[in-house]
Order: sequence, then C-alpha cells, then structure tokens
Amino acid sequence: MMSETLAARALKTLHEWVQSESLRKHCYAVADSMKHFAQLRGEDVDLWEAVALLHDMDYERHPNLEHSPNEGHPFVGVAWLRENGWSEEICRAILSHADYANIPRETPLEKTLYAVDELSSFVIAVTLVRPTKSIHDVDVRAVKKKMKDKAFARAVNRDDIIRGAQELGMPLDEVIMEVIAALKSDAERLGLARSQVN
Repeated sequence: MMSETLAARALKTLHEWVQSESLRKHCYAVADSMKHFAQLRGEDVDLWEAVALLHDMDYERHPNLEHSPNEGHPFVGVAWLRENGWSEEICRAILSHADYANIPRETPLEKTLYAVDELSSFVIAVTLVRPTKSIHDVDVRAVKKKMKDKAFARAVNRDDIIRGAQELGMPLDEVIMEVIAALKSDAERLGLARSQVN
C-alpha cells in the first residue's frame, strides 16, 4: 500500500468528489502543467501533480461563487484533506490559489499552481475554437490574440494569468509556451488530439 504515489491517491480523491467531465479535465490539464513545470524546475513531480489534481476537488459541490473567505471552495476540500492526513504543504498550496483565501503565495509550488490554473483552462478554450480542435495547432500568438478578445472565454480572468506569470518571475509568453507543451503531452486524455477531418 505504501507504493501508491501521492498523485494516484489524489486522482482517486478527485474522482470521488468530482463527477463533471469538464471539471475533471480542467484538473488533469492543471496537473499536466504542474508536472511539466516541476520537471523544468527540478521539483517533486508527484507532489506538484497531486496538488493540481486536488485543487478544485470541492468546486462542483461547493463552488463558492460569492468568494467567501472561509466557506465553500477551497476550504471544504482542504478541511477534508487535513482530516485525511494530507500534508500542510499541499493544503496551503490549494488555499493559496484562491485570492480570497488571503494566503500569500510563497513557494514555487504555490506560485506555479496560481500561474497555470486559469491559463490551462484558457489554452483549452483557445484549442476548442480551432477548426481541428487540436492543441497541436495552438501557439503562443493564438493564445495572446484571444486574451485581447474580452468576449472570448469571459469566465477566465486575464489579470490572474498576467499576475501569475509575474509572481513566477517568467515572461508571460514563456509560461504560455510551457503550458501548451504540457497539454500537448496529454492531448488524448484531454480530448485535444488531432481530430479526423473527413
């Protein structure tokens, strides 16, 4: 039983909490981005993937659209994780991705989760409006162009994406490029592989 990775446990937990296919895919995409950045930075890939899989585990049941600073998402999920023996490092990272939780992002883990969370969703949205619906046909320029289009993927906060890159200390173009690369590596599971155009 000890051989089970954190990410494998996290994936099970995600599936227990989240039934929505689109929310699951969002968590997979953020996990792909986190794994990718952990590899780039020489960080703990298993830990970073687990955090990403769990970061929105309670969003379906407790969306917290009013941004309460102590109830709903992500506080319900974190309370459950603490009760079930997950580390404080993981819990803190998950809390820090919600600005309204007022947990300052200090570690590379926390800063990266914030930087790739909204951006992973946005890159997927850009992919899905391509004729091929393939991540292989998306580049940094296409993503930047869509960021300027206020009507596109309105739910995604552009300021969060820009602030995320700043907090990471990386140029935005580079963060976008790495997220695209990360999602390409898992295109099949995310439903972003090349479609067969007849």
